[in-house]
Amino acid sequence: MKVILIIFLSFQILCAQNSTVLKVDINPEKEYQTIYSFGASDAWAAEFVGNWPDNKKNAIADLLFSSELDKNGLPKGIGLSAWRYNIGAGSSEQGIESGIKDPWRRAESFLQDDLSYNWQKQLGQQWFLQAAKKRGVNQFIAFVNSPPIQLTKNGKAHSSDGISANISKEKHIDYAVFISRVVQYFKDSLNIEFNYVSPFNEPQWEWKGNQEGSPWNNDELATVTKILDSVFNVNNIHSKIEITEAGAIDYLTAEKSKFKNRSNQIETFFNPTSSHYLGNLKSLAPKIAGHSYFTTWDIEKLKKEREKIAEKLKKYPNLEYWMTEYCVLENNEQIKGRGKDLGIQTALYVARVIHSDLTIANASSWQWWTALSPYNYKDGLIYHDKNETEGNFEDSKLLWALGNYSRFIRPDAKRVKVDFKDYNSIKNLKEGVLISAYKNKDNSIAIVIVNQTKEDVILEIDLLANYKYFTLYKTNHEMDLSPISIQNSDSFITISKSSINTILLN
Repeated sequence: MKVILIIFLSFQILCAQNSTVLKVDINPEKEYQTIYSFGASDAWAAEFVGNWPDNKKNAIADLLFSSELDKNGLPKGIGLSAWRYNIGAGSSEQGIESGIKDPWRRAESFLQDDLSYNWQKQLGQQWFLQAAKKRGVNQFIAFVNSPPIQLTKNGKAHSSDGISANISKEKHIDYAVFISRVVQYFKDSLNIEFNYVSPFNEPQWEWKGNQEGSPWNNDELATVTKILDSVFNVNNIHSKIEITEAGAIDYLTAEKSKFKNRSNQIETFFNPTSSHYLGNLKSLAPKIAGHSYFTTWDIEKLKKEREKIAEKLKKYPNLEYWMTEYCVLENNEQIKGRGKDLGIQTALYVARVIHSDLTIANASSWQWWTALSPYNYKDGLIYHDKNETEGNFEDSKLLWALGNYSRFIRPDAKRVKVDFKDYNSIKNLKEGVLISAYKNKDNSIAIVIVNQTKEDVILEIDLLANYKYFTLYKTNHEMDLSPISIQNSDSFITISKSSINTILLN
């Protein structure tokens, strides 16, 4: 192994003498935002897969949550540090009468028709929640797509008209009490305390079918948030309310002509002069949440929309930004949502989105939409058979690409300064080398490098000279977060074409 390493480094030096070298400056003393977590959600498939045989569901849980190594010294999983739990509305109990054709897009509810609670619902999801905690995850978010069917206007878990929230004013308190009861159950019975509760998922959309969901206008959202804050305070609930879960981030920063009453949400809820100001609520988390859908192409739009987020954070320095949901829905010249891709193309596309959300929008958390998918779509980290009792599953390069961030950038890390020529230019974002760096609480440094080019590149990173040994973790066409131990003698390192890499310095 030592001989191989010496040859590897000698080759790098030879290349450095004959090729263009990208000089990279990393300053660990210049800190930016705190990174709290990387996560994914359990919707929708975890309810079924959580009831599969123990060996299979444990193997899946390891892929998602484990930070251990297997017997060959390879990572068992990507070490997610957050898990999103979908509190269902009851469409599953309604079956085909729910108006949601696909059973895998329905969800059970704890609330029953007689308004009692059945805690034996969502057992598959509850299993994954506990599996995450067992493997070290300590940040949990409960999110709601629709109020329970017993509380909605039309008795369904989706809207009839898409005009306003699918719940009447006289049921607002009942909705707040329902959320409070669910949160309290998990704390008291399973010893899992949700750090955050998101009561209004993607309020911009009409949600007139296909899956659970409800639109919310800004005034409705503000009214219910105030009620929920009061109920949380009375019941001594420590979970924080997370808003706004915007369906696209431009609804956070600007007024949209089509949905004026569902947009410009940062100013609406956090400007003290606004009639819907919520920033003084005890239970409200001091953050804004949004989804990166429909703002990833073209590259100018990707950059511009995230710069708008950064500008709002400057205006409201007490706020954080959390990117709480993304999968590939776009259809553009680089990628299409339809057709699952287990390979490196989707992984590279998403790695650019992660990089941009962290380095341009200053996101403090980054969360993938759905961890498990039975669909022929680019929406899962792990794909599996559409079988309710048992089936096969397979990982994806996307899973391991996310692992280049989630496994090594641990909770409460700080993003630190990276600089090189054309660092955040449109051209480099589109087709170049993306580099970001993070300082963990234990002072280890994680440097994530995304090489979008079709050629190997040579980096000169001065910081490397301070370390005699370090490890490079590589994800490419052939490797899945594979560790390469390097005996260092200089500041040069060669990064393979079409790859996502993490250098861990400690």
